[in-house]
Amino acid sequence: MESSKLILSLFILQALFISPPSTQAAPSNLFREYIGAEFNNVKFSDVPINPNVDFHFILSFAIDYTTSSSASPTDGNFNVFWDSDNLGPSQVSSIKSKHPNVKVALSLGGDSVGNGYAYFNPSSVDSWVQNAVSSLTGIIKEYNLDGIDIDYEHFSADPDTFAECIGQLLTTLKGNGIISFASIAPFDDDQVQSHYTALWKSYGHLIDYVNFQFYAYDQGTSVSQFLNYFNTQRSNYNGGKVLASFTSDGSGGLSPNDGFFTACSRLKSRGELYGIFVWSADDSKANGFRYEKQSQAMLASH
Repeated sequence: MESSKLILSLFILQALFISPPSTQAAPSNLFREYIGAEFNNVKFSDVPINPNVDFHFILSFAIDYTTSSSASPTDGNFNVFWDSDNLGPSQVSSIKSKHPNVKVALSLGGDSVGNGYAYFNPSSVDSWVQNAVSSLTGIIKEYNLDGIDIDYEHFSADPDTFAECIGQLLTTLKGNGIISFASIAPFDDDQVQSHYTALWKSYGHLIDYVNFQFYAYDQGTSVSQFLNYFNTQRSNYNGGKVLASFTSDGSGGLSPNDGFFTACSRLKSRGELYGIFVWSADDSKANGFRYEKQSQAMLASH
């Protein structure tokens, strides 16, 4: 009897050491949409919200630059650069109270500010993190926000500095209970990927979603190309929830008219559709949010 127990124990130990922990993320019904960057008076209430999805609005953008006409870096002191007249604290509270499935996040950085690029430009890790934690905590509390998205696309710092700054920021905001989720928004560019994969390597456990900008690939991307790109990025961000994405102005990637939902159906059948996000509500307003409705219907269906 004792020997059989010993053999069983050895089998269990062997299984523990041989079987690696699963890095397979679970599929979800998450729908996310960037909003507010283009100042065309789009409102939360304009966007159709399916009650059977988890819905995230992502305010675009908070940037650590001055708001003056000649914008300059502020070393982590963030200011609101989205359309706060239409997307202010009272509007956030209103949409969340009307739709219990809605959460609202803010995105950091973006492509441009003023007449130039928005650079990630810290003077030091410590100073940037201290300023960022303080300024973002204030904005997040004022607007009653739930999460944060990292969308820096231009860098005046090396990948390790970026990883430490953003990683320590997320550690502190999550540790203090200021945010409940975090995402990153990389795209297929060598400099961009080097910064985000460094962040992922050190702090991937703090990042809940990867808003990979598949629409930054060439316009006219095919379904098979999209699925290949998706597999590549799942490998780059191993274990992460890599979301499928399109841009509603049709300027790049695989568009809804050319097979985006076909690709999503294939991902869904493989258990790899972790959600869909759209850039952006500002552009979708012109077409009546038809693809937002279609995306959410797909995510909500079993």
